[in-house]
Amino acid sequence: MLKVGLVINPYAGIGGRVGLKGSDGAEIREQALNIGGTKLSIDKAKLCFMQFEEWFNEIKVYTAAGEMGEQLCIELKIEHQVVTYPINSTNLKKLINSENSNKQLKPFFTSAKDTKTLVSELCKLNLDIILFVGGDGTARDVCNVVMDDQLVLGIPAGVKIHSGVYSVSPEAAGKLMRDLVLGKMVAVQQAGVVDLNEEAFRVGHVKTKYYGEMSVPTSQVYMQSTKQGSGKTEAIELIDIAADIIEGMQDNIYYIIGSGSTCAMIMDELGIKNTLLGSDVIFNQELYLSDATEIDLLQLLKTTKKMIFILTFIGGQGHLLGRGNHQVSPEVIKQSGWDSFKIIATKSKLSELQGRPLQVDTGDIKLDHQLFGLKKITTGYHDTVLYTVGFEC
Repeated sequence: MLKVGLVINPYAGIGGRVGLKGSDGAEIREQALNIGGTKLSIDKAKLCFMQFEEWFNEIKVYTAAGEMGEQLCIELKIEHQVVTYPINSTNLKKLINSENSNKQLKPFFTSAKDTKTLVSELCKLNLDIILFVGGDGTARDVCNVVMDDQLVLGIPAGVKIHSGVYSVSPEAAGKLMRDLVLGKMVAVQQAGVVDLNEEAFRVGHVKTKYYGEMSVPTSQVYMQSTKQGSGKTEAIELIDIAADIIEGMQDNIYYIIGSGSTCAMIMDELGIKNTLLGSDVIFNQELYLSDATEIDLLQLLKTTKKMIFILTFIGGQGHLLGRGNHQVSPEVIKQSGWDSFKIIATKSKLSELQGRPLQVDTGDIKLDHQLFGLKKITTGYHDTVLYTVGFEC
């Protein structure tokens, strides 16, 4: 018999359809309910479970009371055991059954603490897998307390689903579970957990943070990927790239942020006005010099060798150097060294090249040939690819 943990965030995604961009926090959840938000996560959990309905007698579910899992198990007549109770659920029942039951009561919400408590208890039971239903906030809470070797699987229900620990759909999660119940071999991989800052997002600032990794089933068909750009919008790819670059910035090193909208996202994430068609110098994550010239860069190189250049290429044509960034001259390149250059681009932007190499046209043919070869390109958060720089054949 397969031993399955189940964690449902009942309010995951409640703010999405009413334009609240998330559901983190009791105030946001109450606001969502007041303007017509509906709870969706239990229904999505049900979609998952119905994919292996005929094998319910082969599983036992361990979960929390009420909407966090017990309710679904009762509805589907699945053998289950309640191991935790949401913090305020007992008090809520007392209020409802009291003489004050006719009074208007504030809605009771489960919390991140309830999720963490449940996952901590589930990890003591030597379970085969823990299913959790929610968004990136739920994944973050699970990741904070789950044991490293515990297999987990996220069923997507939240507004924010950027983490690779989720299946592509509730049905896909169910098909993976069916394979597990039937004893089919399922490989395991580590997948990342990232989350957006909802408060910042609501006022127009996109800030992401990496929280760690969890063990999930491997599947190119059923699992969401953070390693491929096809499942993300261009905007999310840019956010991930900016988060990776900013996280890697070291103190007391000058970073030259090149031109183009891809590089502009880094400046935006730092809260610094950028020169879209120029190069800005950043030092300790603050603006040191705006719209730097070749002379500025060469002068800076006289005082330090600790300079990192962040460049992207022109979409469609693939020019990396010599188009719109002439201030990064052959002399600047020679003095700083090619290893000091980091290239960034979304995978969708790379795909537009249809395999054509990146182009360099510095005005120094000998230098151009020295730059030919494979170069790492940052295409996402902790995600790089190798791509060719050289002549188009």
